[in-house]
Amino acid sequence: MTELGRLNTLEVLRIVDFGSYLQSDLGDILLPKKYMNPETQVGDRVEVFLYKDSEDRLIATNLTPNGMVGDYAVMLCKVDSEIGAFMDWGLEKDLMVPHAEQHRRMRSGEKYVVKICIDPRTERIFGTSRIAAFLHKDQQQTLQPGQEVDLLIYETTDLGYMALIDEKYRGILYKNEVFKKLEVGDKLQGFIKKVRDDDKIDLTLEKFGYSKVRDAKTIVWETLLQKGGEMPFSDKSSPDEIKEHFQMSKGVFKDALGALFKERKIKIEANKVTALV
Repeated sequence: MTELGRLNTLEVLRIVDFGSYLQSDLGDILLPKKYMNPETQVGDRVEVFLYKDSEDRLIATNLTPNGMVGDYAVMLCKVDSEIGAFMDWGLEKDLMVPHAEQHRRMRSGEKYVVKICIDPRTERIFGTSRIAAFLHKDQQQTLQPGQEVDLLIYETTDLGYMALIDEKYRGILYKNEVFKKLEVGDKLQGFIKKVRDDDKIDLTLEKFGYSKVRDAKTIVWETLLQKGGEMPFSDKSSPDEIKEHFQMSKGVFKDALGALFKERKIKIEANKVTALV
C-alpha cells in the first residue's frame, strides 16, 4: 500500500524528458528529473518520499525529510506568516504549522518540536506543536521511579525543561537540578524521578542510589588523575563550582568523595583533594 508522507518503494513505469512516472495504487506519480538517478531505467524499483507540492499535486522525491507522518521532529521556523509558520523540513516545500496548531506563537529563527500529521480529508501534511493531545494518560500504571527513559526536550519554561518521554508522555526537568545546558531538540537519556498524584512527571538526569554514586565516583576519580593527582576542589567547594566542573550536585559530589575516601584512594583537605594511589 502506498503511503503519503512516508518512504515507498515504487516501480518506474515510464521515463519522460522532465522525469519519470512511478506506478502506485494512488495513480502514476511524478519523480522530477532532478531527483532521478541518471542510470534509472523502466522497471527499476526506487525508494522515494511522497508528499504534495505547492499546487497540491502528489509528487515523489529522493530527498529524505527530517521526519515523516507520525513522527516528532525538530524543525527551524523559517517564516512566521499570517497563515502559519513554515518549517524547514528538509524538502523544497516547507512544512506548515497553522496558527491553530501552535501551542505558542512560533517565531522565525527559533527551533520547535512538532508532530507531523496528515489531514485525512484533504491528504495535506501539516505540523502541530499541540502535542499534549497525542500523549498517553496512564502514567501511574506504566512509569516507575528510577526507570530509564528516552527524552526529547520540546520547551523551556521558568521552572525547567519540558520533555517528551519515550514519545508517549511528558515531564519536566527542573533547572536547578540540571547541570548542563539544554536546548529544544536535545535528545538524551533520563530517569523518572516521581509520578505525582495529578499524573505530572518529575524527571532527573542522575541515576538513583548506588549506581548514581558509582558513576559520580568514576567521574571525580578520572578528573583527579587528569589533573595530575591533585585538584582544587573539596567538600568545601561551592555548589556552583561543582556544577560547572563536574555537572553534578554538591550532594552527589560529596558522596563520591566519601566513597573514594573509604577506599583510601584520596586525601581530602580544606581546599583540595589529592590522590593517594
